[in-house]
Amino acid sequence: MKITQAQRKRAKIKLAIQGCSGSGKTYSSLLLAKGLTNQWSDICVIDTESHSADLYAHLGNYNVLSIGKPFTPESYIQAIELCEQSGVKVIVIDSLSHEWDGEGGILEIHAGMVGNSFTNWSKVTPRHNSLVQKILQSDCHIIVTFRTKQDYVLSDKNGKMTPEKVGLKSVTKDGMDYEFTIVMDVDINHNATCSKDRTQLFSASIPFKITEQTGEKIVEWCNGVRIQSTEVAERIEREPRFEVTAPSVEEMVAEVKHLEELVVLWGKIDHSQENYDVFLKRKNELQKEGRYTNGQS
Repeated sequence: MKITQAQRKRAKIKLAIQGCSGSGKTYSSLLLAKGLTNQWSDICVIDTESHSADLYAHLGNYNVLSIGKPFTPESYIQAIELCEQSGVKVIVIDSLSHEWDGEGGILEIHAGMVGNSFTNWSKVTPRHNSLVQKILQSDCHIIVTFRTKQDYVLSDKNGKMTPEKVGLKSVTKDGMDYEFTIVMDVDINHNATCSKDRTQLFSASIPFKITEQTGEKIVEWCNGVRIQSTEVAERIEREPRFEVTAPSVEEMVAEVKHLEELVVLWGKIDHSQENYDVFLKRKNELQKEGRYTNGQS
């Protein structure tokens, strides 16, 4: 045994992206992966979605490893090991939901077992846990996608009630989100929010589009670059909401010098689409300049 000083150096991110069908999980994962490694050839997608990863081949020369049913935990483990042996730096598992609720997945394995249902879980759960440990212990960055059970809600758009697809609970074992450093939820408009973020890189209050720059920021954190948190949700809750006109919003946003201040301002104005577009543009500018908190350039 040896006691060493804690340090975050050359860590490998384990990240989950979850959303309903059509939310852009695969596309977002590829852009994020590119930001993590900067080389398309260093990326391999473990594809369980009937070759859907090939649809984005125009982005770059990334690798694809397609696996089919039965979607056993062992199949995923074998695929991860093959990726590691090939020397790739980023593994995208699209999607991990099949291991839980697909043909040959954990739920189907359990349903086909004879004997006591409760006792049988003690036999199949270790197989799932082995896959989880394989993901967590890998020397590669790993991005996994989860399908979410979906439903439709009525949204008021310009005075007209329009049905909108929304994602609900992710299709995987309960508590699976605890295993990842970052969990991003993407909606049908491809906007992401973080339901879990141990890096404290992303604000939970402002939706964002996942881009290559998202991956670049994460890999800087993995390499030990000090980036202060932009999470000021408690401060936002204490700030009173008030409505202002769009021109005034544009003027105020233009004066914002760092991302933390932008988050506070967002909590004080009307969340219209027009205002959101103004904030998103300034947010991207501040992130590109590395201006996260007051005093940090």
